[in-house]
Amino acid sequence: MAGGGGAAPAPKADDLVPHPVKDQLPNVSYCITSPPPWPEAILLGFQHYLVVLGTTVIIPTALVPQMGGGNDEKARVIQTLLFVAGINTLLQSFFGTRLPAVIGGSYTFVAPTISIILAGRYSDIADPHRKFLRIMRGTQGALIVASTLQIIVGFSGLWRNVTRFLSPLSAVPIVALAGFGLYELGFPAVAKCVEIGLPTIIILVFISQYMPHAVHAEKPVFDRFAVIFSVAIVWLYAYFLTIGGAYKHTPPKTQSHCRTDRSGLVSTAPWIRVPYPFQWGAPSFDAGEAFAMMAAAFVGLVESTGTFIAVSRYASATPLPPSVLSRGIGWQFGAVFASIPLPIFAALYCIFFAYVGSCGLSFLQFCNLNSFRTKFILGFSLFMGLSVPQYFNEYTAVAGYGPVHTSARWFNDIINIIFSSKPFVAGVVAFFLDNTLHRHHSAIKKDRGYHWWDKFRSFKTDNRSEEFYSLPFNLNKFFPSV
Repeated sequence: MAGGGGAAPAPKADDLVPHPVKDQLPNVSYCITSPPPWPEAILLGFQHYLVVLGTTVIIPTALVPQMGGGNDEKARVIQTLLFVAGINTLLQSFFGTRLPAVIGGSYTFVAPTISIILAGRYSDIADPHRKFLRIMRGTQGALIVASTLQIIVGFSGLWRNVTRFLSPLSAVPIVALAGFGLYELGFPAVAKCVEIGLPTIIILVFISQYMPHAVHAEKPVFDRFAVIFSVAIVWLYAYFLTIGGAYKHTPPKTQSHCRTDRSGLVSTAPWIRVPYPFQWGAPSFDAGEAFAMMAAAFVGLVESTGTFIAVSRYASATPLPPSVLSRGIGWQFGAVFASIPLPIFAALYCIFFAYVGSCGLSFLQFCNLNSFRTKFILGFSLFMGLSVPQYFNEYTAVAGYGPVHTSARWFNDIINIIFSSKPFVAGVVAFFLDNTLHRHHSAIKKDRGYHWWDKFRSFKTDNRSEEFYSLPFNLNKFFPSV
């Protein structure tokens, strides 16, 4: 016998309708055409600086000692990277994609740089400083050659012709693994000093997600400046632990990760230093090293494509026209804050890399998830994008060299670098399958979401593209925009 309560009311028709598909991400406070006021823009820019500082400090900290450099050389490299990152960001903002993307250091170039460090032509140099200068010159030469690849591919329009075949389905693995694929830089690095890294994650999540609902301010302060609040609180906490002697008797590795005075940069870095071209001497060129760096540049090209797509989404802009992506690829050419313990940066990565990855998944709204073709391409590309690089990385960690180990070092570097990138492997697999597997069937075009991006294939098809991505000073005529 039924209970005394009445039957539940039937759901309204509107309740059963899925969330509508959005060309632009809604509820974004500031976008490309509506920037924040200058005081707020400076603070938000400083937050960007704190986030990008992580890679800018971590990469030289790992590589410069292997080159033979000390703290002075490390500080000089970090300052140079920051200066160049600023110049590249300005160029990208004005003449590239015009997106609010900070162009910083990339982990993709670490492997070929290590290969240069281990090259036989530097092994007989006994003086550490002289060895550092020689390796820096070789690295500069390889980077100069590699940068020409991106310039040619970008400004010639070649990359435009490739990305025209990119659909939301094939974009998902590239963008998703551009964020999720960096998971090893997240909590594993946080755990190297868990008493500092874990509080950073907790405080950042609390300030950005819970505080705005608990404290009703007139302006969104806590969620908008959560990084500054979190880093300041935990940095001060780490400083008190350091001066209080908490790490006095701990192992050297723990001290290097936890103490705020272990970077060795504050005492060696001048307050003002302007980098200049060839500050380490004239670059030297080696064909094998150049080929390896070009492979890294090609991988970086694919990864940057995924990142630009994610940034355009979070900037509440329309999907990037292929011509804008192409010119953006073509333009890819502070010591005190280095005392921030690296686990704090790793904690920031746990949040922001997750945001990038989730942006990739959001493009599934344009696809038919009830299609077995969609499920196969999505699942297989993501799985291979994680599995293949894992094999290459595990093999390298155990053997000391990659699975491809022939007498031609340059060939080994090219193959090992390419297949160690998660976004690259996943993107190539998805792009190939999506453009070869029953592509010409009329229903498939809708299943892969291609029709949603059709109006953005050409720069002039949708008026919003010109609103978001047109260049200043009528410079569009000098760049491919068809």
